[in-house]
Amino acid sequence: MPFILRISRNRGEKFYDPEILDGRISKYDWIHLHHEDFTGQFGKFYGSFRFADWYRQQTTQAQLDAQKLGFKKVSQLKLEVARGIKKFVLEGGFLFAMCSAADTLDIALAANGTDIVSSEIDGDPVDPLFESKLDFSQSFAFQNFKIISDPMVYEYSDIDVSNNYMGDPGTFKLFDFSAKVDPIPTMLTQDHRNVIDGFFGQTTAFRKNLLKPSVTIMGENNDGLSVKYLRGDLGKGFFSFYGGHDPADVSHIVGEGPTKLELHKNSPGYRIILNNILFPAAKKKEKKT
Repeated sequence: MPFILRISRNRGEKFYDPEILDGRISKYDWIHLHHEDFTGQFGKFYGSFRFADWYRQQTTQAQLDAQKLGFKKVSQLKLEVARGIKKFVLEGGFLFAMCSAADTLDIALAANGTDIVSSEIDGDPVDPLFESKLDFSQSFAFQNFKIISDPMVYEYSDIDVSNNYMGDPGTFKLFDFSAKVDPIPTMLTQDHRNVIDGFFGQTTAFRKNLLKPSVTIMGENNDGLSVKYLRGDLGKGFFSFYGGHDPADVSHIVGEGPTKLELHKNSPGYRIILNNILFPAAKKKEKKT
C-alpha cells in the first residue's frame, strides 16, 4: 500500500513497507507520511465503501502483501512498519506526518500488538480488554486517548476533532517563537501569515488535552479544543504532525483528483509543508567554547 516520501541530501522518492522492515530507510534524513492507516483497518472505509470494487481490491491486495511478508494480518504488518518508523526517528531521522498518518501511528504503537480491529475487518474480535492494555509510553505525541473500534464509524479515536466543525474548518494561528531560544519551531512556523484558513481531513486536528507534556504546539485552532500543528523530539530525532489532508482543498473527498499545485504558489498552508521539507537541510552552527 504505502505511500511515503523519503528525502536524502540530494533527492526525494517513494518507498514502501518492505524497505522499512529491512531498515533501508536508515540512510535517509526525512520521511513524509500522509493519510496512512497504521492500525490495519484499511482507512476505516468499511462503513461507507465495503461494497465498492476498489475497496475490496485494495483490502485483498493488502492482505496478500502482508502474508508475503510473513504476517497473518495486515494490522501485524503495520505495527512493525510503525515500529520501524519510530526506530528511524530514535536514531536521528526527521518525520513529518499529516492527516491520519499522525494519529494512527500513535494508536498502533500504543496498542502494541493488542487486537483493536473489529471482526468485520480482520475476521476475529477485538481484545475485550484492549482499553486497559494501551501503552502510551510507546507513542510519539498522544496519550490517554480512547480508541473507536466500531467499523461503521469513520474515526480511529478521540484524538481527531473533525466532527466538531459542522462544515466549517475555521482557522488556526501559528505561534511566535524566539530564534535564539527555540530555533527548530521558529524555522517550522515561518510563513507570510500567522492566521491560516483551516482544512479538513480524516484527521482534521488533534485534541489538545490528549497531547503529551513534551509536545510543542506550533499552530492552534480557533475552537479552543484542538491544535493543527505540533512537533516533538524523540531520541536523536524530531517529528512534526500537521492535521488535515490538503491546505488548498478544504473538504477533499474520496475519489477527487490531485490538486493543481501551480494554482496555489502562495498558499500559507502549503508553506508549512515546505518548511518541513526544507528543515533537514538546516544545520546548527557549532557553539564557541
